[in-house]
This record gives sequence, structure tokens and C-alpha cells, in this order.
Amino acid sequence: MNHLTVVLQAYARALSRWRLVLPLYLLLHGLSLALIAPIMGLLINAAVALSDQPALTDQDIALFLLSPAGFVMALAVMSALLVAEIAGFSVMAVALRTKGDTGWAVVRSAMLLVFVRRLRSLAIFSGIFVLRVLAVALPFALVGLLVALWYLTEFDINYYLAFRPPEFLFAIAVISVLGLAMAVALLFRLSGWALSPHLVLLEARSPRQVFAESRARMAGLRGRLQVQLLIWFLIRLAVSNLLLVATGLALRTLPMAQGETLFSVVLVVLGLSGIWAIANVILGAMALSALAVILDGFYSASGPGTAQDVDVSKVGFNPRTGVVICVAGLVLITGLWSAQNLLTSVKTQDQVQIIAHRGAAGSKPENTLAAVEQAIKDGTDWVEIDVQESADGQIVVMHDSDYMKVANNPTKVRQASLEELRQIDIGSWFDPAYADQRTPTLHEVLELAKGRARVMIELKHYGYDVDLERRVVQVVEALGMANQVAIMSLNYPSVLKVQNLRRDWQTGVLAASSVGNMAGLQGDFLAVRAAIASPGLVNAVGSAGKELFVWTVNDPLGMSRMISKGVDGIITDEPGMLREVLEVRAELSSAERLVLWLAAELGVKLNVKEYRDGAP
Repeated sequence: MNHLTVVLQAYARALSRWRLVLPLYLLLHGLSLALIAPIMGLLINAAVALSDQPALTDQDIALFLLSPAGFVMALAVMSALLVAEIAGFSVMAVALRTKGDTGWAVVRSAMLLVFVRRLRSLAIFSGIFVLRVLAVALPFALVGLLVALWYLTEFDINYYLAFRPPEFLFAIAVISVLGLAMAVALLFRLSGWALSPHLVLLEARSPRQVFAESRARMAGLRGRLQVQLLIWFLIRLAVSNLLLVATGLALRTLPMAQGETLFSVVLVVLGLSGIWAIANVILGAMALSALAVILDGFYSASGPGTAQDVDVSKVGFNPRTGVVICVAGLVLITGLWSAQNLLTSVKTQDQVQIIAHRGAAGSKPENTLAAVEQAIKDGTDWVEIDVQESADGQIVVMHDSDYMKVANNPTKVRQASLEELRQIDIGSWFDPAYADQRTPTLHEVLELAKGRARVMIELKHYGYDVDLERRVVQVVEALGMANQVAIMSLNYPSVLKVQNLRRDWQTGVLAASSVGNMAGLQGDFLAVRAAIASPGLVNAVGSAGKELFVWTVNDPLGMSRMISKGVDGIITDEPGMLREVLEVRAELSSAERLVLWLAAELGVKLNVKEYRDGAP
């Protein structure tokens, strides 16, 4: 029998058992995700406790993960996640070998064996497994990091992402080859360890010894398994991509939402997305079951008399069973409670501030006077800009450390005077019609916005600023606009410095990712990446008397989703679009808004426009 036939038969067997496999898959993944949450919470609290701040922001997290304590924490998180995944696979595998009964009695016996009798052994096995995988993957990862540092650090990272120059493509190619080599190395190792879970579960072997024994039993079989695993993965990938393409083609036939048609379009999109999501759940369940069938075949073929079955009569209830059932019940109750809180967080009145990202960067070149003027015309509440110091101490409006992204010019802001920077065309990249746009100063932007819109000033730090905070304060006060500006930065000490200079000014902290008590950071507001704006964070920040802003949201459904979560402001390249979304939502009922929120949760997007840079 050839390898393709074996894999296809495994999928066929999984499909024949769909009534059992699909509900089991949903139950196991729901429980595993719910159980892993408190573990993650404990680890995060431990990480924060080791720092001297109430929360860890981007730079803090990077440094923490590179520390010994951070490395241990990362291993612990990976182990916890892997336990959940192995547990789900294990129940499938054990169910294949459970004898003496059929149907849900088999599932009950398999779950009792995995979650009661073997859970501790599985946890130890998972930790050892993570270390072994790291030992294989770490050298490739380190070489990839060195390649990135060598080729992708001369200019600002946004230049490489936007233009993809030859050195960027070369670095990506090298890193891709390293990734492929790492995958091959892992496949070779994993094929030798393939029987380890079976040995832990079915033969109660020591988690520390199963790797060596698995390699011994797989002698002469590893090549076959590697080919079958590759075929299994390619089939899963092909079906998944087919579903995605089919859904994408259907979505592209829909008109772009406009005004009052938004809700009707979303209903259609929601229906298509629901079908896609259900199909992917079925695919995941069938693929996991097929993998269990494939590995079970190798377990049976690993030697005469070695394969073990599970006797239902020997897997009964005991005190630990009761504890497990109680914990599972508590998890489900907690999940329902969380869902209820999420639903009640959907507001019926919208009070959201529109914050134009680098001006109206979706329709004009970013951080130019043209973008600022357009944002004001679009009815924005705030104009958000980035500032840094030039070589002659002027405060100029510019996001990147150099001009590669907006002008294909290697000039660095810190190394040129304002007069030299004025020579650089920063508008033609967007459209030749804006060839007259030059780098504005903070003074010019404030003059343009004064009395028309407030200005949110982000302090950019690239390690070369001289006295950025004090100079920004001087410019603002020279124009008498202290009550019309807000100051924020990714650099937390910079925010604290501004607060020390002017305690009554509005200040905020930016974060792309964070752990800990974000609400405990000093400042009047937090500006976070939209993906981390959970209902819990929204509630915590609001309870602390602060405002929560999210960035960068450019899709109508994404905007509606953030509004429903209760954020106080949305940073967007499309301030005019956000104004229209607010007008449409004002006419919708709570139930209709909930449908919009569900569509966004499913990943549906109505704005297909591509943006060069979504960073803060």
C-alpha cells in the first residue's frame, strides 16, 4: 500500500467517525483554551512581580524575555500550551485503542485516562519535549536573527517593509531557507519521537525514557512516517487554502459597504464567514483524528506484542475523577460568565474620539501639512503626529529615523538640519500631485490645527535625542496651546519626563503589546494596538479613570468592533470613514450592532485598501 493511500484512508476513517470526532474536538479545544487561561495569568503576574513597574510594555517585554527569568517563563508558557494540545491529541489516540464498549463510553474512558491518570506524566513529557524542540530550533533561530541584524538594520525597518529592497529580499530568502532547514531537522527528530505519547499513555512509561524507546521502536520506520506526515500536512493545507479561496471569491462579489447598506452587506458576509468557520472546525477535527490514525498504525507496527489497548473496565471513577469534573464545570461556568460580560460591554451610545493617524494618512502623504488639513476637513477630533529632533535642534514632524520609506533617501533626521530636510520631497511617493510637500515643523502643524482640532504628539526616540521633551514643551507654550495637545510615547521614561516638566498636561503611554496592570502606568490615557484591547483591559483602564485609545484601525467593521468594546478613541488613517461609521451606528439597534461585532470577530474586512505602515 503506497503512502498516499495510507493517508487518504486515515482521513476516510476520521470522516466515518465524524459524529464522535467533531463534538469531541470542540469539547477538548474549548476546555484546553479555558484551562490554559489561568496558567497564563499566573505566569504573567509572576513576570510583572519581577519588574519594578505595574506593567510591561514592548521594550520591557523584549528585555525580559532575553533575561534568564524571562526565558524560564517562556518555557513554562510553551509547556502549558503544549500540554493542552497533547491532551487533545491524546484523547483521540487513546479512543482508537479503547476496547469493551462503543460511542461516548469510549470517549469517557479515554478522557479519564488522559485527564486523571496520566495528566502529570503528560505535563512532564511536554516540558521535556519543549526543551528538545528548542535544542533543535534554537541554532537556526539564532542564525536567522544574525542575518536580520546584518542586513536589515542600516535603515528604518519601515523602509524595508514598504519597499522590499534587494537586501531585504535576500535576508528573507536566507531566513526562509533556514526555516525550511529547521523544519526538516524537526521532522527528522519528531518522526523518531512519534510513539512517545503512546508510551506515556498506554504503557505508563517514564516521560524521561520514552524518547529513546520511541526511537528504538521506530528504527526502519521513520522514513515512511516522514513521507506520510508530509502528505497529511499537504492535504490539510490544500483543503484549508481551498476553503479560504472559495470564501474570498464569494466575498469579492459583494459591494463595498456604503452608509445604510452596511448592515445588509454584513449579514451576507457573516453568513459566508460562518460557513467558512464551520468548515475549518470540521477540517481541524478530521485532520487531528487522521493524524491519530496514522500514528496508531506505526504504534501497532512497532514490534510484535508491543501495542497496548485500554480496557474500559479498568478505567473507572475515583476521587480524582470528581475533582477533574468539578474543575471542568467551573471552567464552563467561568466561560459563560465571561461571555455574558462581553455582551453587556456592547454600548448603545457611542462616545468615541476620532484620532487621525499622521493626519489623514489614508488619503494624503503621512505627516504632511496636506494630511493634517485633510484630517481637519474630515471632522477629526485629534490630529496625531510624530516628532523628533533635527541636527540643529528643531522639532520636525517625521515618523521614521530616516527618509528611505517616504523618499528613498538615506538621510537620517538626527544628522541633518531643518534646511537640509526641507529639500527632501516627502509627497511624491504617495502621488506626484504632492511633490511640494516637505517635512513640517511642530510649530507649523500646531498653527494649522489651532482652534480647529486638538493635536496628539508622539515623541519618537531612536537613541539620539538631545532634549526632545523640553523643546516640545517650549513650542507648544509659545503658541499658547497647552490645553489643545496631548503628549504620548512608546518610551515610558519619556512620558514621565513630560509629566515632571508639566504636571497638568495630558499625557499617555503607547504599547504594541503588554502584560501586567496597564492601568497602573502613569498618564491620562493608554494607546494600544487594537488586537490587545480586550474587554478586561477596557474595563480596567476605565475603572482607573483613564482613557483607552487603539491603533491603527482602518476597516469599518474593525472600527465598529472597537466602538462596541467601549474604547474611548480610535487612531485611524481614515478619519472620514470613522466619522461615517459613527453616523451609521447611530441608526442601528443594539442587536444590529452585535451582528457587526460578530462579523468583525470572524475576521471579515470591508476595506480592501492596502496601507504602507500601520505602526503608531
